[in-house]
Amino acid sequence: MESGALHCGDLEVRRSARGGTRLRGRFPYNKMAVLSDGGRTGRPRKERFASRSFGYRIDRPDEDVHLLIGHDFNRPLASRGTGTLDIRDGDDAVTIEATIAPALEDVGYVRDALALLQSGLAVGLSPGFRLPPKRAVAEPETLEDEPHDPERGMHRAIIRTITAALLYELSVVTRPAYEEAAVEEARAGLIVPVRRIHSSARWR
Repeated sequence: MESGALHCGDLEVRRSARGGTRLRGRFPYNKMAVLSDGGRTGRPRKERFASRSFGYRIDRPDEDVHLLIGHDFNRPLASRGTGTLDIRDGDDAVTIEATIAPALEDVGYVRDALALLQSGLAVGLSPGFRLPPKRAVAEPETLEDEPHDPERGMHRAIIRTITAALLYELSVVTRPAYEEAAVEEARAGLIVPVRRIHSSARWR
């Protein structure tokens, strides 16, 4: 399974008056991410997700989607199957709202994750996905050459555009790739922005 670690989104953390923690997140469509600068001899590689490219599984409520820590299914935070994750598709972004049960907050990795969110060290929201088989979607992705225009930061990169993908999970990560998939924290109903991080990830 692939993970799009370079696309960023917004993630908020709220304490619920009824106990537990609520997370809200956003993963953007049509935003370019640099996956590789090409090194000394190669070509840069960039990636973007087209609008509603994750729609197939999102539009089917019986398809489970998880919210994880670091793409690790052994460290779940919420899931659609348990009714603790609401996920919606739109033209500009995927949005999520998750509820972390009070009992989970006593689990070590959850406690650590919330501490990382609050400190601003884990600020990324990254999708874990697979491309559909060709028998279902003939061309789920396209590759094109970027024009060469150094003044605009365009260096003939290979641009991968994903038009159809099977979304299995979204993860809180420390090194996001897409600029608008960052993390915010809120306490007592007040949203406190956390700094955004720009980073790169390997080509998948």
